[in-house]
Amino acid sequence: MDSASLLLEHDGAVAVLTLDRPDRRNALDGALKTALRRALEEVAADDAVRAVLLTGAGSAFCVGQDLAEHAAALRSDAGHAFDTVEEDYAPIIRLLATMGKPVVAAVNGTCVGAGLALALACDLRVLAEEAVFATAFTAIGLTCDSGLSLTLVRAVGEARAKELVLLGESFGARQAVEWGISGRVVPREEVGAVARELAARLAAGPTAAYAESKRLIARAWDQDLGAALTAEAHAQARLGLTADHAGAVEAFLDKRKPAFEGR
Repeated sequence: MDSASLLLEHDGAVAVLTLDRPDRRNALDGALKTALRRALEEVAADDAVRAVLLTGAGSAFCVGQDLAEHAAALRSDAGHAFDTVEEDYAPIIRLLATMGKPVVAAVNGTCVGAGLALALACDLRVLAEEAVFATAFTAIGLTCDSGLSLTLVRAVGEARAKELVLLGESFGARQAVEWGISGRVVPREEVGAVARELAARLAAGPTAAYAESKRLIARAWDQDLGAALTAEAHAQARLGLTADHAGAVEAFLDKRKPAFEGR
């Protein structure tokens, strides 16, 4: 499913989604947000897709909301200009963060505002060493959306998150990693290849175990140790019945590499 502003490619068991508005630095307008949401719904439901890769065309990953479109919305109907936060951004972030398969962000360049939120909603990141990051919201008199008030705090801690949001200062890829935004930093020209290799590795892995692991880790902030132990026991019981687990145990005993099928 390609649109004028989003490309969807299948590379084996990896679905590659490319934000394709390079002339606008992949700013998110209504058409792109709709296309991205629908594509994520499609790949999340497709059993043939075992990993997802999200990237941007051109020199930017994503600079967030298309402000020209936003300005037009403010002028025409300010009372509904922010409907997009719940109607578009929230489901997109939820899909990235909770789908039962691993999602890799290939951050090929500038990554600010909702673009930063997209990257943080993914499970793993490959970052161009030339990439520039910023929260950007307060620079236009707004606060965080797209889950950034949660994902940024979890990544860098409350104090650093306040500094990045209130001051809005930009930072680089290596600084991002030092602060806790995990990712592999590589030259820009290597981002695509490294990210595809990582996504392919995940797609060949125990994707049922990845899905359970994502759910457990996401719940870690909202439960005590007892609840975590119970949730882990239930997850292990479910995974213990999978063909992947049985096959991997036999492969270990036979001293051979396991072959995972995600079931």
